[in-house]
Amino acid sequence: MSTQAMPISGAKPAAARSGSTAPSERLQLAEAPLLKRVNSDSSFRVRGRVQSPEADELKASRPAGAMPSEVSFGPFRLLRAQFLLLEGDKPVPLGSRALQILIVLLERPGKLVTRQELMARVWPNVFVEPANLSVHISALRRALRDGCDGNRFIINIPGRGYCFVAPIW
Repeated sequence: MSTQAMPISGAKPAAARSGSTAPSERLQLAEAPLLKRVNSDSSFRVRGRVQSPEADELKASRPAGAMPSEVSFGPFRLLRAQFLLLEGDKPVPLGSRALQILIVLLERPGKLVTRQELMARVWPNVFVEPANLSVHISALRRALRDGCDGNRFIINIPGRGYCFVAPIW
């Protein structure tokens, strides 16, 4: 067996491919028959759209327009575009994660939102302990005074997730 490399049909010798070749010689290399066969192979054509792996995370999990920019429930009003929760005309002091949880729950009122979905939406691409979700749900319930004076906004379905149960308008 020979130790010399076999030249590719139509390709220039190694000396001609070095940096000392003229641009026209390098152009001829790009036009080698092997490259023409690869470029003309129909299996390499793109069908449909090409998306990055992150594209799925950027997609909303709801149809466009499913949640209005302003949602009211009980004495509260969520201004989604301003990322603000009001009670009457006063801002409710609430952390950004708890507010994100509220927004996700309000996107699907009366429906179960799993713990996994909440964590994926509120902490995308970050590993957090499930206890973090419980802490922020607790802060959200305190801010809403959930369970006080007969108000019920968020219920827990043990081992599965949470559901926003109050009427919204």
